[in-house]
Amino acid sequence: MMTREELTAVLGAPLGEAANDRELFAAAVEVRNRTVGDRVYLRGLIELSNRCRKNCLYCGIRRGHLGVERYELTDEQVLAAAERAWRSGYGSVVIQAGERTDGAFTERVERLVGRMKTLSNGELGITLSLGEQSRETYRRWFAAGVHRYLLRIETSSPELYARIHPADHDYDRRLECLRALREEGYQVGTGVMIGLPGQTVESLADDLLFFKALDIDMCGMGPYIEAPGTPLAAVEAPFSRAERLQLALRMIALLRLSMPDINIASTTALHALHPQGRELGVAAGANVMMPNLTPEAVRGDYKLYDNKPLQDMDLQGFNVALDNGWGDSRHFALRRLNVCVSAESQK
Repeated sequence: MMTREELTAVLGAPLGEAANDRELFAAAVEVRNRTVGDRVYLRGLIELSNRCRKNCLYCGIRRGHLGVERYELTDEQVLAAAERAWRSGYGSVVIQAGERTDGAFTERVERLVGRMKTLSNGELGITLSLGEQSRETYRRWFAAGVHRYLLRIETSSPELYARIHPADHDYDRRLECLRALREEGYQVGTGVMIGLPGQTVESLADDLLFFKALDIDMCGMGPYIEAPGTPLAAVEAPFSRAERLQLALRMIALLRLSMPDINIASTTALHALHPQGRELGVAAGANVMMPNLTPEAVRGDYKLYDNKPLQDMDLQGFNVALDNGWGDSRHFALRRLNVCVSAESQK
């Protein structure tokens, strides 16, 4: 693992100079291909609802954003999207939504997960990205058939976290949920926004060290993009959008070199800043993409940030792994194997 000083030096190299980046990205791709393979795994994205109980200062679907047309998919819409992913050979879906903890919502998710498992004969992998929940809810969802969970920390700095969230948001609670997910058996993912107001290359280096210390199994991170009408959009960011894109690609490559066998997503936010953003993410070491399967009629209402792509993803040109199982994290599998070997040796 590179030191904080070494990570900072790479991240802080002059932006706009591509020569060193080409070497960095080539090294990351070589490591990826050697450890997890050269194929891209797909997660069909289903944006269940844009109703949210939280009021994060950067988010386009924050509770206080009155200009958002709220929606919630029907069970039939969710199941149709899941079946499309399964029949297309994607292997996995991600259910994402605004954060809610009420019983009606958590029970509905549990029921939908069971029905998705049934319709796919247990073949469809399921990831949730539904925010902070109680341990009991995480346990129920895992028992229903979920096996991966993405809970982004957004920044590993408690001070910066406090500046981009209202006072009723708790950094320690976020960490507690990440630990609970690991203890309940999930493959755990997190991520950060890159280029936030108040962020530095030193804090981005700390984010990479945080991922390593937490021993994550997967990561979804991308450039910060202002969401019109949100409080944070009025605050000047430290980097231009082009610089944020370049920093995000460096973060992907450095994370791949630091944690070779985890799954790393090439996120939609990359594509929002560059027409070939997803391709650039894969060329920097990512190995997961998330085609959007949300019905087109409401896709534009799940607008977390400006210029979010709404069109279907063009998969031509990618070495996509179809009909190849869930595409689980190799890092997770090896950790589980080591735990089993250790337990056996202690008998």
